[in-house]
Amino acid sequence: MARILITDTVDEELISELVSRGLDVDYRPGIRRDELLQIVQNYDVLIVRSRTKVDKEVIDRARKLRIIARAGVGLDNIDVEYARNRGIQVINTPEGPTESVAELTIGLMIAAARYITTFDRLVKEGKWPKGKYVGFELQGKTLGIIGLGRIGSRVAEIAKVIGMHIIAYDVADVKERAEKLGIDLARTLDEMLPKCDVVTLHVPLTKTTYRMISKREFDLMKDGVIFINTSRGEIVDTKALLEALKSGKIGVAALDVLENEPPREEWELELVRHPRVIVTPHIGSETYEARRRIAKLLADKVSNALRMVMTLHGDR
Repeated sequence: MARILITDTVDEELISELVSRGLDVDYRPGIRRDELLQIVQNYDVLIVRSRTKVDKEVIDRARKLRIIARAGVGLDNIDVEYARNRGIQVINTPEGPTESVAELTIGLMIAAARYITTFDRLVKEGKWPKGKYVGFELQGKTLGIIGLGRIGSRVAEIAKVIGMHIIAYDVADVKERAEKLGIDLARTLDEMLPKCDVVTLHVPLTKTTYRMISKREFDLMKDGVIFINTSRGEIVDTKALLEALKSGKIGVAALDVLENEPPREEWELELVRHPRVIVTPHIGSETYEARRRIAKLLADKVSNALRMVMTLHGDR
């Protein structure tokens, strides 16, 4: 029987699904790194979310490991190349949280345009700030989407219903997808950014996307632009974002992700405390529906991958 170690919090349905398929599951959410290094050698499958870092050291200790599975989208916490060179399959569930992340993005956009979190805080403080801040409608405004994958495409679909004009940019060839969505496609960020009232990020964290939005890109944007990031914190130069907020270049920043989670550096704390920043603690996929969808998808993918490994190589 294949042994599975789960080191981060997952939906109980994932555990039930795996157990129902005859798999031996050890659920250890929040396990310390030193503990993981001691026991990972005993498992065939390692399932993680974003907390657990599966680097070269962990992989070298995992002598029996056949599969590393990510319950979610991003693989930036896994040394994918090293794992695959060791013959370990790396799988994830990019289909699972699409709707949840897209809806959160739209929610952050509306909250930023209407100062919802600011008004909420002031009223709870005993104030009645009616008329202090005047928001704006999203209808007729231009939305710039960086990354037209599953989530970016779904954001575009919802934003079109609101009545926004949409421009997208992607390093991949997404011309056919943009045409199907009925949106404009920019050839470069330099072409897109000056036209946008709202900019939203939907790209994976890679060597090429690390800090792809820095001072230069902020300087290209309209004054007072709404900036949204629900992808990965490291894609943005956080210090440059803070300076853009202070100067008024960024009107409101709505962030579900940060470079360090939770933030610990003083300048990071200054950013999250800024009155024109809306921040949530990386909750893009934190819905019942997304968790259950991910659970079912991941159970299917792990089962199929194990079956294939057993067929090709037999039990170790």
